[in-house]
Amino acid sequence: MALTKKGEFWYGTTSGDCQAELRSYSVDNGHEAVRFAASKCDCGNRTFALQTDEDAGVAIRTCTECGQDHLMGDSADHLDAAAPEAHECVCENEVFELMSGVAVHEGTHKVRWYYIGCRCVECNLVGVFADWPCEAADAATFLAKV
Repeated sequence: MALTKKGEFWYGTTSGDCQAELRSYSVDNGHEAVRFAASKCDCGNRTFALQTDEDAGVAIRTCTECGQDHLMGDSADHLDAAAPEAHECVCENEVFELMSGVAVHEGTHKVRWYYIGCRCVECNLVGVFADWPCEAADAATFLAKV
């Protein structure tokens, strides 16, 4: 597990690399992610296409194995106002392993900020592809839905 910088982007080979990049990004953002969860479909698959609308606070992952769509975190609460757009890696691949992270309000388990980190399964680029302020009541419940 080691991040490698090539040009302006970071690359890694494990979900731990994605989590490390997510943590670094969140620190720079001023709301450090302190709890994390990797996405896994009910079918057991761990690779997904990702659509997000950061303004609405919505993320949808689509399993590359079974095709099931899954609303991430509290996205179901904000879907009516959303216009999600698909993410694509710089290598033009659209399949990722996903790692979610949340910052919480000090002294609580309430979510303050949500981050979605991606690792491209084609070129191994890692990065935070979406983030937004979030006011979910409990970080564990929120992360159980990513």
